[in-house]
Amino acid sequence: MKDQPRLSWTDVRDDIRARILDRTYAPGDRLPRDEDIAQDLGCARTTVHRAMQDLSQSGLVERKRKGGTHVLADPVTRATFDIPITRREVEQRGSKYDYQLIRRSVEQTPLTIMARFGIQAAVKMLRVKALHLADNRPFIFEDRWVDLRSTPGIMEVDLTVQSANEWLVRNKPYSRLDVRFSALPAEGESAKHLSTPEGSALFVIERTTWIGVEPITTVQAVAAPGYQVSAQS
Repeated sequence: MKDQPRLSWTDVRDDIRARILDRTYAPGDRLPRDEDIAQDLGCARTTVHRAMQDLSQSGLVERKRKGGTHVLADPVTRATFDIPITRREVEQRGSKYDYQLIRRSVEQTPLTIMARFGIQAAVKMLRVKALHLADNRPFIFEDRWVDLRSTPGIMEVDLTVQSANEWLVRNKPYSRLDVRFSALPAEGESAKHLSTPEGSALFVIERTTWIGVEPITTVQAVAAPGYQVSAQS
């Protein structure tokens, strides 16, 4: 009988990441020591150390000498783009943040949203329209779809108090991200909610995230005139 092959550092990383994503290790939790994880998984301590380095660089955990390894309270998985919490983005600019929920509904996904997620059949998802404000002025208008199959917990969230953006960044770190930038003329809801004349050029960020192959959320965030991409974005 042949021995089972030893796990690679990427195998260990993926195992720990999966435990973070399914909240076996919740935000703020302290992870077991590298030695204990190595013994549990049957691999070398150096393999675990390399995996933890990658998770730290990805923004899922924080490692401190003599302080151990903790899951970040605001986990961020880095690709070429980090998803900021809009509230913090506004506050870091020195402005007062406010937020308004415009509409929350469960709807059948249209073809455009199916295409963003790469799914073949329409399903019912949560659709959230919201306005983020800076110093009582419109900052970002977002039109978001959340897949309830991967993210059922959002149905329990009071989105009049906490934005879907903030809840998702805190509770659903992603493993894959697609982001696109464009400019579109202000029209319809974007012109109305951003208090912008029809035809004005607006900066648009379109983000879609997945955990593995499971869709999490896709959002079109339309920024008010004068918006500048932050260091995080």
